Amino acid sequence: MDQPQYLVKISYSWRSRGISMRATKAGEIHVTASPLVSKARIREFIDSHSEWIEKALGKTADARAREEAFFERLPLQTREERAEAKARMDAIIGPLVEKYAPLMGVSPSAVSYRASRSRWGSCNPSTRRINFSYYLLLLPDICIEHVVVHELAHLLVSGHGPAFYKVMDRHFPRWKEARALARRTVLAARSCAPGTRLSPFSREVEVTDN
Repeated sequence: MDQPQYLVKISYSWRSRGISMRATKAGEIHVTASPLVSKARIREFIDSHSEWIEKALGKTADARAREEAFFERLPLQTREERAEAKARMDAIIGPLVEKYAPLMGVSPSAVSYRASRSRWGSCNPSTRRINFSYYLLLLPDICIEHVVVHELAHLLVSGHGPAFYKVMDRHFPRWKEARALARRTVLAARSCAPGTRLSPFSREVEVTDN
């Protein structure tokens, strides 16, 4: 039989009752099984789900392609493109930080930008440094404002528990609306071509045999 053209990673866990398998957004197949399950049974399980694997990997490949298309709408390859993006970020992010930081009683030590595709923003409470993704420029203004307040709020509360969202409710009551709009914006951009099957932040697809 031909060898599969994908990477299969197998791990064992006593928490697993049987076998579970998922296709990741990286295009890999991850199999988790109980230590009591034999290698032969695992191999049989994988082989018997070959059709499911091909379909699942097709979905994740489709998601990656559409995600790439979304981010490519903001070119950052050349020095000139990055300089232009930075100037636009300064013009948008700077005034928002100046507006909300005093209102929230916080003062970031530094604000920087990165071409991050996994997070719109991040905050290090210990150093009080905040980073924003250049790709915020692809989102509506209310979404950018939400991310700024979100990261500033982490200077007050590090986690995402009730205390954090209490801060958000106080300083940016429309945060739920803005968060949903950001997701819809990415989804709409990636749904332009026919055949879209995954949302922009979709979970890994999974099949189990318990």
